[in-house]
Amino acid sequence: MVTRLSILATLLFAFAASWIAAAPATAHAADIYDLDQSHFSIVFSVSHMNMSYTYGIFRQANARVVLDRENQAATKFQMTISTESIDTNNAGRDKHLKGPDFFDVAQFPAITFESTTVTLDSRTEGRIVYQVTGNLTMHGVTRQVTLPIQLLGEGPGPGGQGQHAGFLTQTELKRSDFGMTKFLENNMVGDAVGITVSFEGVKQDVGSAPPAR
Repeated sequence: MVTRLSILATLLFAFAASWIAAAPATAHAADIYDLDQSHFSIVFSVSHMNMSYTYGIFRQANARVVLDRENQAATKFQMTISTESIDTNNAGRDKHLKGPDFFDVAQFPAITFESTTVTLDSRTEGRIVYQVTGNLTMHGVTRQVTLPIQLLGEGPGPGGQGQHAGFLTQTELKRSDFGMTKFLENNMVGDAVGITVSFEGVKQDVGSAPPAR
């Protein structure tokens, strides 16, 4: 004869099994990487009178990458660049570039990029390249751009400390799209600006990582 105790035990077992089956899977944590301030380069080039190219860099920036390995659509890229930190190896030219004719750093102290959609590019066999669409704001103007951002590599940092991830993107923009049109009419300064950004990020503790701004 089946006892009341055995019936109760059977019911409890069935309830526990159904609860476990219905319980949501443990949420995975995305990897957060903040800019390694000693390993980044933001380089640009622009034509001068169709005779040469002038190159420059920005020396100050912050960035954050959120890499979601299980859900690529949740991956995010964000960068803020100080326009005051522009350096073209000529003090007079840098002062001019910081003024109202170009970046107008007093009014627009930062260039920002914030991704809105990220997809993994399946056309790049053997490489990890993200097609990153987002809002680029420069000189007070916001435009939607799409950047190919390659994950160059991952591993321990210098001395084996901390997990690093390295990225590269190269693109070309028109400065006129962002309201910088000085000297276009006589080709003194070209419209097309070539841009290369390469940087390493340092993996953060998810529970304590503050926003990278």
